[in-house]
Amino acid sequence: MRKHQKVADVVSNYSILALDDDPTMTLTLQTYFQRSGYHVDTENDPYQAIERVRTGHYDILLLDFLMTPICGDQVVEQIRSFNQDLFIILLTGHKSMAPPIKTIRDLEIQGYYEKSDRFDQLELLVESCIKSIKQMRTIQNYQKGLTKITETMPRIYSLRGREEVADALVQAAKELLDGRSGYLALQWKSLLEQPPAEQTGPYFIRSIGSPPLENLDSLFQQQIRQDIVQTEGNWVIAPIVNEKEITGYLGVQTEGAPQYYQRQLLEIFARQASSAVWNGMLRRLLIQKNEELVRANDVLRENYTQIISAMRLLVDTKDIYTRGHSDRVAYYAVRLAREMGRDEDFCERLRVAGLFHDIGKIGVPDEILFKDGRLTDEEYAKIKEHSANGARILSSLSRFQPIVPIVRAHHERMDGKGYPDGLRGEQIPLEARMIAVADSYDAMTSNRRYRSSLGQDRAVGELIAGKGSQFDATLVEVFLRVLQDKQRLQKDLADLEE
Repeated sequence: MRKHQKVADVVSNYSILALDDDPTMTLTLQTYFQRSGYHVDTENDPYQAIERVRTGHYDILLLDFLMTPICGDQVVEQIRSFNQDLFIILLTGHKSMAPPIKTIRDLEIQGYYEKSDRFDQLELLVESCIKSIKQMRTIQNYQKGLTKITETMPRIYSLRGREEVADALVQAAKELLDGRSGYLALQWKSLLEQPPAEQTGPYFIRSIGSPPLENLDSLFQQQIRQDIVQTEGNWVIAPIVNEKEITGYLGVQTEGAPQYYQRQLLEIFARQASSAVWNGMLRRLLIQKNEELVRANDVLRENYTQIISAMRLLVDTKDIYTRGHSDRVAYYAVRLAREMGRDEDFCERLRVAGLFHDIGKIGVPDEILFKDGRLTDEEYAKIKEHSANGARILSSLSRFQPIVPIVRAHHERMDGKGYPDGLRGEQIPLEARMIAVADSYDAMTSNRRYRSSLGQDRAVGELIAGKGSQFDATLVEVFLRVLQDKQRLQKDLADLEE
C-alpha cells in the first residue's frame, strides 16, 4: 500500500492529454491512467487538442494516428512548431497502419502503441517517458540553478556590509531551492570580529522564516566532512568553509523532501557563499588596516611638518637679516610652478626644497656669515659649501631624499659656471632652476646686513640680464608674469610675515 501511494504521489506530478476522435477510447485511457495516479485530460477534436497543448501544460500526449479531420502526424507537426518538449506516443489500430519510421524520427515521436484490450505495454511506454521527463527536469533545474548562481554572485560580491551580504546569501539560497525558510550561521571568531555588546552566543546569524537554530552547537561539534546534511523538517544544510575549516552553515527548508539536484545546487552555492564571506572578512580587515595606515600616515605627516618647522626655525634664528627668506623663496617658486601648470606633488616637493635650500648655512661660521665687509676668496669659498652641506644634512633623513638634488643644485648656472658641481643647462634639476630664480629675486629685493634692497625694477633687470647664462630664460619669462599680479603678491607676502 505504501509503495502504491509513493508511486501515485510521483506520477501525480505529471499530466497526460489523450486525443482520439473516438470518445470511448479517450474515456478508457483516462480511466486506466487516472487509476494509476496520473492526471489525464481528454480531447476528441484534433484542432482543440493543439490549442490545449499551446495554452496549457502537458507532459505526455497520447494520440490516435487515424483521425478526422486531420491525422495524428499532422497534429504532431503543428505541435512541434511551438513545443519541442512534449513527449508523444502514437496509437495505431494495427502495425501496418503506423507511420514510417522516418516520420516518427522527424517529428520526434517517442514511440507508438498498437491498440488492444490491455494497456500494459502502453503503461510501460508512459513510465519510460516519465523517467526521461524527470531526468530532463533535473537537467533543466540544474541549468536554471547554475544560471541563477552565476547571475547572483557578482551582485553579492559587490555588497559591503556584513549583514547586507549575509541577508543576500540567505535570500539567494532560499530562491535557488524554492525554499520556505533559510539561515546563515557563522562563528564570530571566523569573521575576525568581536560580537556586538547586545549579541548573545558565539554565532552571527541571519535568517528568513523560522529556522531551527537550536542545533548549531551540535553541528559545529560534529565537524562533518564538509558535506551536505539533511535534517528533520525538510532542511538541507551546507557548510561554510574558510580554507579547510568549517566556520558556519547555510540552511534552506524546501517545500517537500529535498531533491538530489537541490542538494547539489546548495553545495555549489555554499562554496560561492564561503568565498563571499571570506572576501567580506578580508575586505573589512583591509579597511581596518587602511584606517590604521591613514592614522599612522597622519602622525608621520604631523611629525614631518614639525621637523620642517623646527629646521626652518633653526635656519631663521641663525641670521635675523635672512629671517623669512626661505618662506618667500618657497612661495615664489611654487607660484612659478603653478603658473607653468605643474601638479600638486611637484609643487609640494618644490615648496619643501625652497624652505630648506639654505639649511647648509648652519655649518658656516658666524664670523663669515655675519661679516659686514667684503668676503675674502677663502670666506666666499666657505659660503659656497652651504649647498653641498645642505644636501648632506637632508640626505640623512629618508623623508627628504626627493629634495636632496634640488638643494644641492640651487646655485648651479645655465652656463656651467655655478657650484658645487658645475652643471650646465638641463643637467640642473628643473626645481633647482626654479629656486635659483626665486632665491635671486628675493635676495635682491630684501635688506641685507651688507646692503639695502635693490628694488623690484633693478631686480627684474638683473633677472633679464642673466637669462640664458645664470638663469633659465623660459623660467624668467614665466616668473615675470607672476610678478605682474602685484596685488596678490602683496597680500600673500603679508600673510607669510604674520
